[in-house]
Amino acid sequence: MSTTESASNYDRLEKMSVRELLENINREDKTVPLAVEKALPQVEALVRATVERLQQGGRLFYIGAGTSGRLGIVDASECPPTFGVPHGMVIGLIAGGDSAIRKAVEFAEDDTAQAWKDLQGYEVSPKDIVVGIAASGQTPYVVGGLKACRQQGISTGCIVCNADSPIAAEADFPVEVITGPEFVTGSTRMKAGTAQKLVLNMLTTATMIRLGHVQGNKMVDMQLSNHKLVNRGTQMIMDELDLTRPEAGALLKKFGSVRAAIEAFRNGGNSTC
Repeated sequence: MSTTESASNYDRLEKMSVRELLENINREDKTVPLAVEKALPQVEALVRATVERLQQGGRLFYIGAGTSGRLGIVDASECPPTFGVPHGMVIGLIAGGDSAIRKAVEFAEDDTAQAWKDLQGYEVSPKDIVVGIAASGQTPYVVGGLKACRQQGISTGCIVCNADSPIAAEADFPVEVITGPEFVTGSTRMKAGTAQKLVLNMLTTATMIRLGHVQGNKMVDMQLSNHKLVNRGTQMIMDELDLTRPEAGALLKKFGSVRAAIEAFRNGGNSTC
């Protein structure tokens, strides 16, 4: 039996008080960052491979089912607004298609051929890298997709929460974060899902930094899609160029991005007219 499916360290959950439930869930959650830490060498290898593909014009694909698929889609969808990259650079695919994002599609994850069909819809090629996400490490949709990619010379990675899994066997750059039994037996949306989210944060954040989309510690390429982000961008320019808020705001409005405003100012284009 895989560790993610093994019996919880706790029993009689229904007899626990609310406070006991929360304390015990929290106690289990505290183990997740330590499990991720043990996998950092694997995460580093995956990041390096991803940076290399994207530097050469490739894309990062995620394939997964259920919670794992949704986590991949969330991570992919947050890259354009956060780092200002095209929507097609990081792509999340889920077994069952877009309708499965909100509602489970029965048996969709059991189709070993569908992930490759989904990837072909995006003309996946050896320039790209495909990362399978599955807590169990056994999801047929992901296994089949990675196997087909390797047969076509496409680099593969994975994020799984069991050791020596079929998915890891099909990954050139496997990341195995062994989170152990869940608080509710088999409920991998909990510790396993948290671990996958932490690794996804690391993967895209480190990759985008290496690609130059962060300067200092600022998201200089972020999309200015709401008032909060406009205010954040204005503050970045104020801090970087030692300008007043009206001056920084005018620069941001004129040039449309933090990076462009800062570069224009430093190159002498500091007029806000």
